[in-house]
Amino acid sequence: MVRSLFIVVSDDQALVQKAQQFGQMHGLTVQVMTPDQWETSNRQQNEVPSLVAGHGHEGAKVLQFPGPQGAVGSDARKGVATINQLEATAIENAIVAFKGNLTEAAKALGIGRATLYRKVKQYNIDPSVARNKKKAA
Repeated sequence: MVRSLFIVVSDDQALVQKAQQFGQMHGLTVQVMTPDQWETSNRQQNEVPSLVAGHGHEGAKVLQFPGPQGAVGSDARKGVATINQLEATAIENAIVAFKGNLTEAAKALGIGRATLYRKVKQYNIDPSVARNKKKAA
């Protein structure tokens, strides 16, 4: 039997309260820590040394929420990327990772090659930049 643990590391009480409500709705065990408690706890137990987006411990996923800490209202929107910005960044990262090979980048992104070509054109991404990096290296 798998037991899900939802660890919330934040000083923001409103976020903590929302996370606890989410955990209750989904039958999760919620553990709340401040960033200082997280660092202290992990140093003592020799576990995950820091919170890094995309990394985890024993299959766990650590996700970093976008936006500045404690931002409210319109200030919060300044640090949040749009879906199009996130998609363009993901596409650029995949193209660089596969050294300009759009077919492999499309496979990694889980989209069709034609869709990737369309999105490359839509976001004005130049795949030759990644290919030129390969030649320069």
